[in-house]
Amino acid sequence: MPKDAKRKALVEAKRAQLDYERAIEAAREARRKSFARAQKAGSSLAEIGEAVGLHRSRVGEILRGK
Repeated sequence: MPKDAKRKALVEAKRAQLDYERAIEAAREARRKSFARAQKAGSSLAEIGEAVGLHRSRVGEILRGK
C-alpha cells in the first residue's frame, strides 16, 4: 500500500474512532438525563431498571455518573 494511501486510511480510522467516542458519550449523557427525569417524576431505581432492562444498582451508578 502506498504511504499516502496508508496515511489517509489511518487518518480515516482515527476520525471514525473519535466520532464513535463522541456518539457514545452523547448517548450516555442522554440516558443519564432521562433516568434523572424519571426519578424526579417519582419512579424508583427499581422501576426505571425494570423499564430499561437493567438492575436498579446499575441505574443508580448511571445516575451518579459512573
